[in-house]
Amino acid sequence: MKHVSHDGFCVSLQLYKRFSLPGKPSESMGKGRDWNVDLIPKFLMANGQLVRMLLITKVTKYLDFKVIEGSYVYKKGKIYKVPSTEAEALSSSLMGLFEKRRFKNFLQFVAKYDPEDPKTMEGIDPTKTPMRDVFAKFSLGQDVMDFTGHSLALHRTDDYLDQPCLDTIKRIKLYSESLAMHGKSPYLYPLYGLGELPQGFARLSAIYGGTYMLNKPIEEIVVENGKVVGVKSEGEIARCKQLICDPSYAMDRATKVGQVIRAICILNHPIANTGDVNSCQIIIPQSQVGRKHDIYVCLVSFAHNVAAQGKYIAIISTTVETSDPEKEIDSALELIKPIEQKFVSVSDQYAPTDMGTDSQMFISRTYDATTHFETTCDDIKDIYQRMTGSEFDFSEMERTKQDCFGDID
Repeated sequence: MKHVSHDGFCVSLQLYKRFSLPGKPSESMGKGRDWNVDLIPKFLMANGQLVRMLLITKVTKYLDFKVIEGSYVYKKGKIYKVPSTEAEALSSSLMGLFEKRRFKNFLQFVAKYDPEDPKTMEGIDPTKTPMRDVFAKFSLGQDVMDFTGHSLALHRTDDYLDQPCLDTIKRIKLYSESLAMHGKSPYLYPLYGLGELPQGFARLSAIYGGTYMLNKPIEEIVVENGKVVGVKSEGEIARCKQLICDPSYAMDRATKVGQVIRAICILNHPIANTGDVNSCQIIIPQSQVGRKHDIYVCLVSFAHNVAAQGKYIAIISTTVETSDPEKEIDSALELIKPIEQKFVSVSDQYAPTDMGTDSQMFISRTYDATTHFETTCDDIKDIYQRMTGSEFDFSEMERTKQDCFGDID
């Protein structure tokens, strides 16, 4: 996980150096040990794939999580709390009176929906009926479609509207189930930042005889007869039969598929119109700002032990669509002003061209702009299938009481 820790001096100074900004941070930024800034921040869905993976492997015993305090959506220049329960739907200022009733009926349909029970389908074929037709069935307007598809189902574009509805219904159910687990929002975030995740896996790995080699420069991936046999570092070769890596280690086996812009913004205040919460996610649906991809804002703070007392970290991200990426996030920057300091980066996104069948090199995709781990977990499952030839089965893993990960509570 891309992460900046304090390392004995002010993390904000590290950010200044990393982003080649002149000068030094002000004394108001506090001490270095107060900061742990994630360069690619992502929240965990409380009932999502990553949490299930962490529970199966028991890495959770090394981690402490905190619930993100709110989930919001952007509409016509303002932000609103995302309604995801029948009670919230009826009280939300996001919709008019009649639309609230229709949206409530839609949520009831989703909650009861069972692909195995035809009575719950109400004439909808989950594998054929496009989501656009499901919205039409409940007479939901464009604004409701926007926050439902992008803030509840977490789709990044509007392509889902013309695809079978089953995936979207499953996504909305996941959001609702995750929300029901903790109440404030469906999202979790580890205290001290995402850097705790790899540390947790390192501790667990050590118990089972695994070795982590940190800060080792990779000089060469050693391939013989078209198949990976090891990794060379500082003159030594660590032998292997299979290799997992991100595209930066095998650029000749990956292709560029896009770019992501991220802006790390240091604030001394919570985001306006959120009820002064210490953490939240805001999604700006693409149609609200004339784009093809959504814009994401995630806010964490001193409450998560990632910033100095009274400081907040807002990180904005989206898929780049023009030659002026920073201008593309203007609507998000307006929401979080005033900004003490801003660190902007544009990163290339890559996807593997070598699926690893012959080479046994299994290359991941670059992190996307989303502020949750669901797409990343899809990539993990894809790598698992390429490596083993079988699909990653949560149910099978959860049924197994004793395996290489130990007992499951």
